[in-house]
Amino acid sequence: MQYSFTLPADYDMAIVRQRIASKGPMLDDFDGLHFKAYLHTTRGDPTFDAHENLYAPFYLWRDSAAMQRFLGSPGFAGVAQAFGWPVIGCWPVWDAQVTPEARDARFASQEIHAIEPYTDLDALRRDEQSALQHDIGRGALAAVNAFEPTTWTRVRFRLWREPPAATAASHRRLYAVGHVSQPPTRG
Repeated sequence: MQYSFTLPADYDMAIVRQRIASKGPMLDDFDGLHFKAYLHTTRGDPTFDAHENLYAPFYLWRDSAAMQRFLGSPGFAGVAQAFGWPVIGCWPVWDAQVTPEARDARFASQEIHAIEPYTDLDALRRDEQSALQHDIGRGALAAVNAFEPTTWTRVRFRLWREPPAATAASHRRLYAVGHVSQPPTRG
């Protein structure tokens, strides 16, 4: 799940970074959450080739009931009061691998691609699974592959300790990670 807020060009992104620092730990023990990555970019920052100021948290949930608990919580109400009512992207997860070190991530990459009509989805999932394993092998701290059948898109989301090497992917966005909430696995 992800929502994104595009902020004005002259917005002081220190406000977002401070909000992440103060409120990020509030979800460190949220039952049903694999992780929440607090993502942001600052317009003009050459590290991220950012053309906009963004706040765009990304969540990996254990199940939809946990997601619904969060969306009905005071925490989400606070985000909506601060930044507005977001459109939320939800992708059914094909595969995810999350290391215990995911909380050490400082960078995230995301690619969203269209799925062509009549694509062999099983073959595509196998290809995406290979890409996930490749990225874990080259240092990704977490990797998620998912797809969305309403708009027929697929997403590759990765968390990194260091900025990942540049790729030819024109649909890739790089983010700074301000905090990762990664509750302990329960029973």
